[in-house]
Amino acid sequence: MQRRQLLKAVASAGLGAVCAPMVNRGRFSLFANSPVEYSAKAIELVQRSVVIDMLSPFKISSSPWLSSPDTFKQADFQRFKDSSINVFHIAVGTGGPEAHMNTLKYVASWDSFIANHDQWLMRVDSADDLNRVKASGKVGVLIGVQNSEHFRTPADVDLFYALGQRVSQLTYNTRNMIGNGSTERRDEGVSDFGVAIIERMNKLGMAVDVSHCGDKTTLDAFDISKKPVLITHSNCRALAPGHPRCKTDEAIKKMGAAGSVMGITGVRMFVKNEEPTTIEDYLNHFDHVRKLVGSEHLGVGSDIDLDGYDDMPEAENKRLRAGYKGSYGFRDKIDIEGVDHPKRMFDLTEGFIRRKYSDKEIEMILGGNFKRVLSQIWTV
Repeated sequence: MQRRQLLKAVASAGLGAVCAPMVNRGRFSLFANSPVEYSAKAIELVQRSVVIDMLSPFKISSSPWLSSPDTFKQADFQRFKDSSINVFHIAVGTGGPEAHMNTLKYVASWDSFIANHDQWLMRVDSADDLNRVKASGKVGVLIGVQNSEHFRTPADVDLFYALGQRVSQLTYNTRNMIGNGSTERRDEGVSDFGVAIIERMNKLGMAVDVSHCGDKTTLDAFDISKKPVLITHSNCRALAPGHPRCKTDEAIKKMGAAGSVMGITGVRMFVKNEEPTTIEDYLNHFDHVRKLVGSEHLGVGSDIDLDGYDDMPEAENKRLRAGYKGSYGFRDKIDIEGVDHPKRMFDLTEGFIRRKYSDKEIEMILGGNFKRVLSQIWTV
């Protein structure tokens, strides 16, 4: 690609303001005042892909954006736009005695926030939205919840679908009436009530997610659902032995057989049990799934916001860690250097190029695979 063509493509995607001159035979800097450079090939692949992060809250630490939408400014939006991520699945964990009301408030707040900034944001509800989000120039927001405890009856699935929820994780880390979470002591699988919830989700076209589910609940969901079941953000237990948030090879094979997709996270303790933990260890999880079931079942679910956990205020970081069981295995850092920043999709793409993934494989991993399976699930 000629320099003029590349700069034109980059500028059209909102990156022109930070793109430095070409250096070293087709390498470019996308960070202002940064020595980090990306190949022309990596930039081109990201720019032509529909890039989906299937777990990336807008802000992990406290923010006034949802309660006071006017505090979200042009400069805030530009950071999301410049990331080249076209769709953010912004799910968080809810639950507890007031799960229904709290989740209702959460989804309503997102609906209000998106409506207040419809010049910048669009809610992604359908396959058609996935097809047009990149050309719209807006950032897509996919509303999901990392628990299904707010479904008191199957009729509640209809209510939340009508409000815009399109993905629901069956359980968070603990047990609910549907099934068991990944850190529960025992896992009896999906309950009869859970079967009814999955059936209603299938009927409406709401995606079932098992990222935080226990092993048996995960396997049961694949057996019960008539539509592909997503693993939006998890990792491979074969590479992080014993970690409850990682999926077994058996579950990964079930995911592949169902025609579904697994998003790989960059959370340090899910990637490797010991230090050093690097981007190469992160890429090993993509390789493992690719070897087991093929690259058509791979995606990205980073499980961080634009900047990652380690940039949170210290007090908030401590509170976050205190909310999880010791089996999570927190270490000094949660993020992995090199994929803990807004341009992480470019670093991942460079990694895939190093590991000889084809251009088509990379485009599909960056978002094409999730686009395909969500279109199937959402079709009624």
